[in-house]
Amino acid sequence: MLMRTAPFRELDRLAQQLTGLGTWSRPSAMPMDAYRDGDQYVIAFDLPGIDPDALDIDVERNTLTVKAERRPLPRSENAQTELSERPFGVFSRQLVLADTLDTEQISADYQAGVLTVRIPIAERAKPRKITVNAGGDRKVLDS
Repeated sequence: MLMRTAPFRELDRLAQQLTGLGTWSRPSAMPMDAYRDGDQYVIAFDLPGIDPDALDIDVERNTLTVKAERRPLPRSENAQTELSERPFGVFSRQLVLADTLDTEQISADYQAGVLTVRIPIAERAKPRKITVNAGGDRKVLDS
């Protein structure tokens, strides 16, 4: 087996474990993508290895909060860790949503380690045509 030498890899891993593990009071951030697709905004969060029951999505006023917890896999008492690079703990992300979004109609699904949240644009914020009423002849008054 060929092994590449990286003298600071273990130090980096240790630093990440010491500072990167999230707790409910100090969660780690989660990577995401956000884009507009027609009349809705789509936000995709990378959350591989998360049990769907460990996902928590809340909306309060215009703030969307997503929390997830990744727990270590159960192991036997005799198991010895050889390598541990997958972070576990609590992950969280908060987004302030525009007033133009319909927070009453938010939907979410979790598939293949990606949590996808869809937020429709509110009807009042969609572009619309304004009709112009054409009045009769205008009279100009001479002074």
